[in-house]
Amino acid sequence: MLSPLAVEQGAERFCREMARREAKNFYWGFISLPHEQRMAIYALYDFARQVDDDVDSAPRPDLIPQRLAAQRERVRAEAHSPEADPVMYVLSRAVERYAIPESELLALIDGVEQDLTRTRYATWSELREYCTLVASIVGRMCVRIFGFRDPAALERADELGIALQLINIMRDVREDAARGRIYLPLEELDAFDISEDDVLRGRAAPSWPRFVAFQSARARKHYASGLRVTTHIPTSSAVCVRTMAGIYLRILERIEAEPVLPLRHRASLSPAVKLGVMARSWIAAL
Repeated sequence: MLSPLAVEQGAERFCREMARREAKNFYWGFISLPHEQRMAIYALYDFARQVDDDVDSAPRPDLIPQRLAAQRERVRAEAHSPEADPVMYVLSRAVERYAIPESELLALIDGVEQDLTRTRYATWSELREYCTLVASIVGRMCVRIFGFRDPAALERADELGIALQLINIMRDVREDAARGRIYLPLEELDAFDISEDDVLRGRAAPSWPRFVAFQSARARKHYASGLRVTTHIPTSSAVCVRTMAGIYLRILERIEAEPVLPLRHRASLSPAVKLGVMARSWIAAL
């Protein structure tokens, strides 16, 4: 029989390996954190990934509500087996240690559910609410794990979450279109004389570069406001945030330099570029 310490280490190892495998951009920031915080962030990311994957792997759409109900039950359960559910075992300990509200984990599941029921957003106001649900709420939980000196950190996390999700949306235009989804606000597409069919077919309207510049300016505004969260959290946590946010800023810069790119394929960065972002984040913290 394994000792309690060995069992705990096994659960942590599972979370670490899953995060390394799945968190292509965020993992570069995670590794700057102290052990306990790093494990908590791994488990939080892994949980979000598992909820997404559980829904995506459903053989029939009518099974999805049942699967989401099971995920909500995971959150509400009082005890978790480290062997049967290593992610929730580690995450439940983090929830207790860092006072993460159950409501925030449940809101994350609500965000995944909304992804299943909506494929269009008419206005920026509607899209902003979605970004808050699927990204800002995660930022708030991360800030609780990091520790913060001022409640304003939570508001800054909201802003940064909106910025990163908007960059995600700009980056994933082609992949989302392949699934019949358009997250870009329809009334803004219309204002730039861009049709849904243009987006779905990956066709660059003459005004597409100006539309991308408009969305980029919005993302940068939220990014600048949100990055101020680093003034309210410990240094190692600030390095983590600056690394993750910096990687997304580099993705945004690629899109700005080549606006048509998102209509063709997802923009990505090399490991060398990500390593450079992490190094600069450490330097900025000194």
